[in-house]
Amino acid sequence: MTSEEIKRLVDEVKTDVIAWRRHLHAHPELSFQEEKTAQFVYETLQSFGHLELSRPTKTSVMARLIGQQPGRVVAIRADMDALPIQEENTFEFASKNPGVMHACGHDGHTAMLLGTAKIFSQLRDDIRGEIRFLFQHAEELFPGGAEEMVQAGVMDGVDVVIGTHLWSPLERGKIGIVYGPMMAAPDRFFIRIIGKGGHGAMPHQTIDAIAIGAQVVTNLQHIVSRYVDPLEPLVLSVTQFVAGTAHNVLPGEVEIQGTVRTFDETLRRTVPQWMERIVKGITEAHGASYEFQFDYGYRPVINYDEVTHVIEETARELLGEEAVARLKPNMGGEDFSAFLQKAPGSFFYVGARNEEKGIVYPHHHPRFTIDEDALEIGVQMFVAATLKLLAGAE
Repeated sequence: MTSEEIKRLVDEVKTDVIAWRRHLHAHPELSFQEEKTAQFVYETLQSFGHLELSRPTKTSVMARLIGQQPGRVVAIRADMDALPIQEENTFEFASKNPGVMHACGHDGHTAMLLGTAKIFSQLRDDIRGEIRFLFQHAEELFPGGAEEMVQAGVMDGVDVVIGTHLWSPLERGKIGIVYGPMMAAPDRFFIRIIGKGGHGAMPHQTIDAIAIGAQVVTNLQHIVSRYVDPLEPLVLSVTQFVAGTAHNVLPGEVEIQGTVRTFDETLRRTVPQWMERIVKGITEAHGASYEFQFDYGYRPVINYDEVTHVIEETARELLGEEAVARLKPNMGGEDFSAFLQKAPGSFFYVGARNEEKGIVYPHHHPRFTIDEDALEIGVQMFVAATLKLLAGAE
């Protein structure tokens, strides 16, 4: 199928894709609560025909399009959950659910995959192999929906998997490609410093948890700056420091939380050992005690070169050489990595920024939105890349 034929098919569903995105944007649901979203997706898929539908988990949906002839199995994933953010946009389809908003583009991902499924449902007689459309819940909240879907068997027998993210830092019309490591493992930590509280005017009668906690925060930064090769990607961010109730009271405890981001598995397992050694040494030196907890989050997203090459080639054919943007890895996290544990695949970006339209706000911002013209580009990429992958391109 030529690029022009694909664009013609996508043009026929473009209006539907925009309408679906707007419906989903107006009715966002949080992670693990996407019951109405999943039902909407299920019923929409049902209207296409030729699809075998199932509910792998309570709030996810899988559709299978089985071609008339055997062949490869290609899976395409879209996430569906929203964020606990009060929307500040004023357009007609702004969130109707107080305190909940599609502030990351998942409404667009779901709409693009619905459009892709509609197109392929019309092409079933020409399909050799199988396409699985994975509508995933709970990408935003650990332990995430991808792992649950994998455990439910959605990746059994899959030969290759692809997914995308509408990307606000990237102009509409661009496709962001990353070979190899793309997004980091987003782990988190919790530290409690237990000292001895007392009067702020009599610090000698206390074990000052705030002063000790401040030293812990400062010394944790030595892990990045002095323990690790400067060329090895590592982020250690303290994001919460909670203590105290009054200006003249030294609290007995401090709670510190934050995140660690890595690509290398050995480093990922070593960092918490270094952290606890620092915490233990500082607290013992000052007569305090501590609690330390480290929770491993999603695995890093590491794209397969062969599949990523197909994505890059597809972007060139559809949009031209200038549309391909070779991007660096970033330290954000994505549970698409769970699917990559079961089959080779690639995750790519679809540019969604448009400064002329004022669409410039970052992900997770209360005024985040996307250039809806990016939606048809995403569908084009899904359709064209899937056809290549079914044919054995890798």
